[in-house]
Amino acid sequence: MRVLNLYSGIGGNRKLWEDVKVTAVELNPQIAAIYQDFFPNDKVIVGDAHQYLLGHYKEFDFIWSSPPCPTHSRVRFWGSHKEDPRVIYPDMSLWQEIIFFKHYAKCLWVVENVIPYYKPLIVGTKLGKYLFWSNFKIPQIKTVNVNANRDLIGKMQETLGINLDGKRLGMRKDKVLRNCVHPETGLHILNSARNSFPQPNEGLFEKVSL
Repeated sequence: MRVLNLYSGIGGNRKLWEDVKVTAVELNPQIAAIYQDFFPNDKVIVGDAHQYLLGHYKEFDFIWSSPPCPTHSRVRFWGSHKEDPRVIYPDMSLWQEIIFFKHYAKCLWVVENVIPYYKPLIVGTKLGKYLFWSNFKIPQIKTVNVNANRDLIGKMQETLGINLDGKRLGMRKDKVLRNCVHPETGLHILNSARNSFPQPNEGLFEKVSL
C-alpha cells in the first residue's frame, strides 16, 4: 500500500504500520530528521504538506492528513480570553483539504484534527479526543490519549511508546508528544481503510454530538 503521511510530525500515527510504502511530508527540518531516524525506510520530504498534496494526491493508495490544529483548539480559544489576548483566524486549510479530498481524490483518505471550539463545518467521526473525516467507515474503539497538562514527559513517552531522549527538537518536548496520534489509533485507522474501498462520498460523515 502506497501511503502519503502529511504533516507527519515524528510519526506517532505511523509507528505500528506494516507492509506499507510511506512518503512523509513535514515542514520542520528537525522534526523531519527525527521521523527519518525512527522510520529509515520511509521517504521523508521537508516541505509544505498542503502544497505537496495538490501535486501528488494521485500517486497514493491511502492518504493521512493532520493539518495544524492550534487555531481550532478549544484550549487555545479559552486561553485567548484569559492568558493570551491575541485573537487569530482559524486556519481554513483543514476545511480546504476535506473538500478537496471529497471531490478530487480517488484513493482512500482520512483527515485528522482536534474537536474545535466551534461547530464543525463538516461533520466527522469522533474517536477519543480527535475528529476524523474519511471516505471509509471508522469503527469506534476505546482510545488511549496523552494528557499533556497532567502527564510527565516520561509518562507521555511511555504511553506513546516513543522515546525522545537525546533528540534535538527545536521546540518543547511535551508539545511534540501532544501532537502525536496514539500509535494504536493510527493502526486502527489504517486497518479500517484496508478493510474498505473508496465509496461514494455522500453520507460517509457520521454525525457527532460535541
